[in-house]
Amino acid sequence: MKQARQSRQPTLAQLRAFAAVAEHLHFRDAAAAIGMSQPALSGAVSALEEALGVQLLERTTRKVLLSPAGERIAARARGVLDAMGGLLEEAEAVRAPFTGVLRLGVIPTVAPYLLPTVLGLFQRRYPRMDLQVHEEQTASLLEGLAGGRLDLLLLAVPLGMPGVTELPLFDEDFVLLAPREHPLAGRRDIPREELRGLQLLLLDEGHCLRDQALDICREAGRSAGADVTTTAAGLSTLVQLVAGGLGVTLLPRTALRLETARNEHLATGCFAEPAPSRRIALAMRTGTARQEEFRAVAAALREAVRPLPVWPTD
Repeated sequence: MKQARQSRQPTLAQLRAFAAVAEHLHFRDAAAAIGMSQPALSGAVSALEEALGVQLLERTTRKVLLSPAGERIAARARGVLDAMGGLLEEAEAVRAPFTGVLRLGVIPTVAPYLLPTVLGLFQRRYPRMDLQVHEEQTASLLEGLAGGRLDLLLLAVPLGMPGVTELPLFDEDFVLLAPREHPLAGRRDIPREELRGLQLLLLDEGHCLRDQALDICREAGRSAGADVTTTAAGLSTLVQLVAGGLGVTLLPRTALRLETARNEHLATGCFAEPAPSRRIALAMRTGTARQEEFRAVAAALREAVRPLPVWPTD
């Protein structure tokens, strides 16, 4: 009886064939996508239906449709195949570190300013790694890390997330970005208390930079209910709103040169010490098989950012 049950277990080849058909809804296209002959693919799907005891597809002369059971099992099949791919990647990473795929998630308020340094580092130090970059907001990145869709994150911390290990890289100051004629423009010793009465422009909800700016304002004594009437989806838009005279904003120092270059309508002001700042780190799943590899990447990146206007962590 035990042997009979084992013989009916689906194989990875069967799952891969069915997942391809579920994606393309066409046997010829599915076979081409996974490099299998059409008869072999059809046979693998039929064998999977027999093993599971359910009909997965509705076959007609013109098209292929998923049955209700097929829709549910297709999602499971993709999950199994993804998990198997992750297992193989982990094993390869142990056998040959700094090779294979590395799926790096980056927040939008870091990506444009730090990616040139990151990409240059990988080209020089880790040329055998297939670096794949995904720019997303923090919540989506953490979900991707937990689910195995992403391997490593580059974002602002602290996160305070169980199961996530942070590898600090650097701290950077915030500067006040204002219209050129603003009374605080050009000052080098702005008290944080000045934030209490300013017309502040922020990013949309979901950006960690928005939350950091609000935390700084609250620490400065700004009312939690103070109006923020205008927001933006990205830093570039936010900077243009400042240049147009709609208010002021807080900008990470690494973003300053790229976002304000050749804009004669803008000026910056620096806060009195200790200036408000944020910490940028790599984040990985606690206990990942690639943790030593990722710690080495963090150490190399810590050195690579030294020419930037930041304060690398120890």
